[in-house]
Amino acid sequence: MIPWALPTEGGGGYTPPSVNDFIFDVPVIPGTPVWMNKPFWQAVIGALLVVGLWWLASRRLKLKPSKGQFFAEYIYEFVRNGIARDILHQDYKKFLPYLLGLFSFLLINNWFGEFFVFMLPTFSNVGFAYGLAFLSWCVYVGAGFHKFGIGFLKKALIPEGVPWYLLWLIIPLEFLATFVTRPVTLALRLFANMFAGHLVVLVFVVGGSFLLTYAGNPVFNVSGAVSVLFSFAILFLELFIGALQAYIFTVLTAQYVSTSVAEAH
Repeated sequence: MIPWALPTEGGGGYTPPSVNDFIFDVPVIPGTPVWMNKPFWQAVIGALLVVGLWWLASRRLKLKPSKGQFFAEYIYEFVRNGIARDILHQDYKKFLPYLLGLFSFLLINNWFGEFFVFMLPTFSNVGFAYGLAFLSWCVYVGAGFHKFGIGFLKKALIPEGVPWYLLWLIIPLEFLATFVTRPVTLALRLFANMFAGHLVVLVFVVGGSFLLTYAGNPVFNVSGAVSVLFSFAILFLELFIGALQAYIFTVLTAQYVSTSVAEAH
């Protein structure tokens, strides 16, 4: 074996991080269903935190805000002015509560991956990403039917100005784009970024820790120390990526709602 090569899986006691580190087939509380695992309880805790934090933020508001009130107002104005009002215009008030809750829920669950108590972004589990995307799908499709009734199908599937002889091609494509592709890409974008980012962190932390404690090889030890230190930079990067993905998911949801309730297709 090359003396400076990293021992591979099955040799030297090192097992590299893999997809198996994201599988939780044992419930957190014994006796509960298998699906009540770690990601499930993180989603529950995240939802409770969103409700609790915004409830606390809305109590005893002062003309001269405290630091906590200032931060809450900044998040609120960021979602209201930067997302809801800019994209939905006069309809923004109807959907602002959902968009604000969505952004907050995503931000907290994405940042769980950087907290030592959790050390897992909830949406690195693809099922939860699909579940949230389906909820947004219900919102923008429901908004379209609420405003236009059954006429929403015509609006969504038949763009204005399309010749009749192209409808056989356009209608299936528009159906896929509106009702299938949007929620799938919304979920996969979130899942892929959270999964890949956390896997990179695991590689640096687990691999670096192994090298750092490897006996009799100073090169390994120095490399491990550098790897562990670099993992902290990756953690800060993941904080940014988590916030960015929360923003993108919320913006796209608002955009889909806007296309559903707009008068012109």
